[in-house]
Amino acid sequence: MNKLMELREKRNQAWEGAKAFVESKRDKDGLLSVEDAKTYDEMEQKVKNYSAEIARLEAMEQMENELAKPVNQPLTSKPMTTDSKKEKTGRASDDYKEGMLQALRSNFKQVSNVLQTGVDTDGGYLVPEEYDSRLIDGLTEENIFRALGTTITTSGERKINIAGSKPAALWIEEGGELSFGDAKFDQILLDAHKLHVAIKVTEELLYDNAFNLESYILNAFSKALSNAEEDAFLNGDGVGKPLGVLNPTGGGEVSITTAGASISADEIMSLVYKLKRPYRKNAVFITNDQTLAVIRKLKDGNGAYLWQPSLQQGEPDRLFGYKVYTSPFVPQIATGKPVLAFGDFSYYNIGDRGSRTFSELRELFAGNGMVAFLAKERVDGKLVLPEAVQILKMKGTDSGTTE
Repeated sequence: MNKLMELREKRNQAWEGAKAFVESKRDKDGLLSVEDAKTYDEMEQKVKNYSAEIARLEAMEQMENELAKPVNQPLTSKPMTTDSKKEKTGRASDDYKEGMLQALRSNFKQVSNVLQTGVDTDGGYLVPEEYDSRLIDGLTEENIFRALGTTITTSGERKINIAGSKPAALWIEEGGELSFGDAKFDQILLDAHKLHVAIKVTEELLYDNAFNLESYILNAFSKALSNAEEDAFLNGDGVGKPLGVLNPTGGGEVSITTAGASISADEIMSLVYKLKRPYRKNAVFITNDQTLAVIRKLKDGNGAYLWQPSLQQGEPDRLFGYKVYTSPFVPQIATGKPVLAFGDFSYYNIGDRGSRTFSELRELFAGNGMVAFLAKERVDGKLVLPEAVQILKMKGTDSGTTE
């Protein structure tokens, strides 16, 4: 029992004793004698003294409790995080994304005001940022150059400086003068060529809310854009489109020409070592599936196949230890055609200008139950170092070229 409780108990006992004393000492008139009254006063004073001491102890206890409280308030809710997400605005907002989906479902007959922030100068509406990211992911998955090359996002014409002369090293005598020629630099320009692709959707699917129009359109546009891009990155002539690595001018270096109408293992081996050692570290092969079928049958001098199939899912097969990628846009085996490229394709620069846009295509398919949408992007591509990619070409003269 603590001190306070003990005093309260004693006060109660003293008070009960005082009351009992009064009842026992009253005379027939109910009065106390002078002596008994004096005794009672002493007993009552003792009760008052107990009360005063109890009040003092209670005040002290209250003060102790107050001083024992923490200086800062405890956390009673989830702590605030410093990396809380900021409210998305513009093309990143959910309102913009919902506005775009509404416009697509209405064939751009219902265009909310929020889309006006993303109007392109040539017509059409800038796609929401989430759509743009998903399109780029789709392009990277479908287009081998998006995975192998170097992508640069530009807001205007991009100039890339490359060394026009080789670095030099000199042995000199003690105290001799250093003498190096002036370094020269060439420039590669990445411009912005417009690429348009169209897809068709039936009106029934367009107005069916259960149909995932968003995913369908993004997947269809990704495939269409990636096919057009990959073709241009390989074969483009640089006129209104990117400059491809297989183009005779500005593309890779044609270092091997086959001796006959087919490809030999020795010619592929020579192609590998035509590529300078620094580039071989990250080098890969790119060819056509039809050409690959021929290469897979090649054997070395011991009768072992040169082909090394992948043992891991998602990992490309290998030829002479190097990964092999295929594209339907690499020419098939035919007279004078470049059929096999080997090199470090990170030196192929892809310039993305701005964001992609969606719009309706009114002119076509009207009245046949089909609705067409148009996607547009601005893109360019160039091989900044031709020596980084070596090309094997078939014997003979292709139309428009000279052997």
